[in-house]
Amino acid sequence: MSHDQPTYVRYHPGLEVKQANEDAIIDTIVESMLRVNQKVFDKHRHATRDAHAKSHGVLKGRLDVYDHLPEPLRQGVFASPASYPAVLRLSTAPGDLHSDRIPAPRGMAIKLLGVQGPQLLPGREHAHTQDFLLVNHPVIAFGHAAAYLKTQQLLEKHADDPEAVRKLLAALAHGGSKALHLLGIENPTVDTLGAPNHHILGETFYSMAALRHGDYVAKLCAAPLSENVRALTGQPLRDDAGDSELRDLVVDFFRQQGAEYELRVQLCTDIEKMPIEDASVRWDEEASPYLPVAKLTIPPQEAFSPARRVFADDVLSFNPWQGIEAHRPLGSIMRARIRAYETSSRFRHEMNAQPRIELDDLAQVPD
Repeated sequence: MSHDQPTYVRYHPGLEVKQANEDAIIDTIVESMLRVNQKVFDKHRHATRDAHAKSHGVLKGRLDVYDHLPEPLRQGVFASPASYPAVLRLSTAPGDLHSDRIPAPRGMAIKLLGVQGPQLLPGREHAHTQDFLLVNHPVIAFGHAAAYLKTQQLLEKHADDPEAVRKLLAALAHGGSKALHLLGIENPTVDTLGAPNHHILGETFYSMAALRHGDYVAKLCAAPLSENVRALTGQPLRDDAGDSELRDLVVDFFRQQGAEYELRVQLCTDIEKMPIEDASVRWDEEASPYLPVAKLTIPPQEAFSPARRVFADDVLSFNPWQGIEAHRPLGSIMRARIRAYETSSRFRHEMNAQPRIELDDLAQVPD
């Protein structure tokens, strides 16, 4: 093996190490989330997701896997050149509906259809989908379940205080801040409070936590590829932006034109320097850069029709555990998400009297 060829960490189940009291910590997180869910329902008389409640657009597209990928990248859904129908949901991270003028982490959830391979969750034996949930920050400020519990308790405590929520969201959007130290949370990713508030279509979105990548371990990102979305990177929102500015930007953009994003994979080369159990640690991109694996093509369309909005917000589910074994989510934050997503989804569907379905055809998404 040449000196320039990095050695990639091979996946095996022993890479994950359960935290002390992890199950009890996750129980407490889920109970807190459910209380906040109930509070948001009582406020709006409508159930939302306990995270990424506010959507800004729902898009149909396709993912084309690149040909001639090297073996370490050629894993799971990227194992061979293929084209997958895809549905995307753009969102903001909080579990309540805040003005788009408030800086907060933004999300891109991707669901691929027609995916072959054993599914992770019981009861999904006949499903053929793979979800990737991405946020516009390379790390999650509180990278393991015990740290996340503190954040969740803080969010619950201040749920009715808009100014405290604004500061918390700004802090979380930037990976943490001095304000959180004042609130009693220690965080290695300390940054300034005022997170930028940019055009959502110019953002790069990251898995933040690690995933199995077939025989290897990786993080994933989706980056603007076509010139029209690359031109939006870092573009601030207007000073007189409305409460639904991001939705308006997304709708106006896709009425006129399409876009391309590129999916890229960062392979783990060192389990000590690129930990699986602490998603607050940024993996060194010089030691292992993000490498292109596929292109996401989104044609022009009506991104937020009433039927599409209701379908995406009330019927559709995105979950990092909805997928195949080859892309198993890794680390305690991801293990917490099994219970959190299931509990939130059940509450949302029951309270809104909507069926829980999994897609098998893009035509199921309304125009």
